Amino acid sequence: MKRYVSLLVLALLSACSVPQPYRPTAPAPSVPPQQPGSPPVVETQPAETPPAIEVPQPLPTPVIREPVLSPASRALVGQAQTQLESKNFAVAASSLERALRIEPDNPLLWIELGKVRQAEGNYVQAENMGRKAVSMSTNAPKAQSAAWSLIAESYRARGKNPQAQEAQARADQLR
Repeated sequence: MKRYVSLLVLALLSACSVPQPYRPTAPAPSVPPQQPGSPPVVETQPAETPPAIEVPQPLPTPVIREPVLSPASRALVGQAQTQLESKNFAVAASSLERALRIEPDNPLLWIELGKVRQAEGNYVQAENMGRKAVSMSTNAPKAQSAAWSLIAESYRARGKNPQAQEAQARADQLR
């Protein structure tokens, strides 16, 4: 008897778990009766209004952030400038390269190294150091101006006066 009751309970429970068929909640659209001989009535949907065109907001003004040297880099730059004054170019470059290992993304260090290369007479490398500094100082107009001045001096030393004037004009524009 227990067996029959448990089977009956299971049968009733399984009948409760059968999903119900889908029934739409919105009423079906009604079509008015059509008169014989009249054109067919076509139900139309109201035209959707196109989405409003959004006017883009202006970009925020970039924040000007002039680079600064850390205390360790500042000390190394000071040593390099002293060594540069005494025409010890290799040691000055070595000091600046040590500072660059501390702060590789500081454009001021690349400008200083460019000045050392220019003092050595390596004007192409001085220009390259200036260009690297320009690329690293996107929101720092003073640093960019110094880098463009270095590039202009490099061009002038190689006799490329039109390029030097253009680079100096860029430097003056940023001041």
